[in-house]
Amino acid sequence: MSNDKTRDASSGAAIPQRNNPAEVVKSGSPIDVVLWVIALILLACSMMANQYLPAYWAPANDIWVRVGVILACIIAALGLLYATHQGKGFVRLLKDSRIELRRVTWPTKQETVTTSWHVLAVVIIAAILLWCFDYLLGWLMKLIIG
Repeated sequence: MSNDKTRDASSGAAIPQRNNPAEVVKSGSPIDVVLWVIALILLACSMMANQYLPAYWAPANDIWVRVGVILACIIAALGLLYATHQGKGFVRLLKDSRIELRRVTWPTKQETVTTSWHVLAVVIIAAILLWCFDYLLGWLMKLIIG
């Protein structure tokens, strides 16, 4: 098995590479601040729409209208957040994470089962040791207090 990080370990397909492994997201502009504020207001409105909207807008007495308003507020807020520098940086992070997941060499079923049994054995041994320690401390406390 080669140590070539430019190819997928399982299929041998080429993985896109970039010259700059880490990108710094530029600081936000004043427009970003406005977009964040509007997005937060929309998210707050989506949280309060179910309780307060029917009192001010008659069609909102129907549950599906309220669900539509809530979803519209959330989608609009996410769209506004995507338009910011931080939002684009987050989407870039997700894309890079997807590329990194292709590079991972996943364990076989046998390795997973073996490791799971080891973890289970260690947990049981630790539980027994803690139970013995607790029992011993309880016995000592009874001996001291009476």
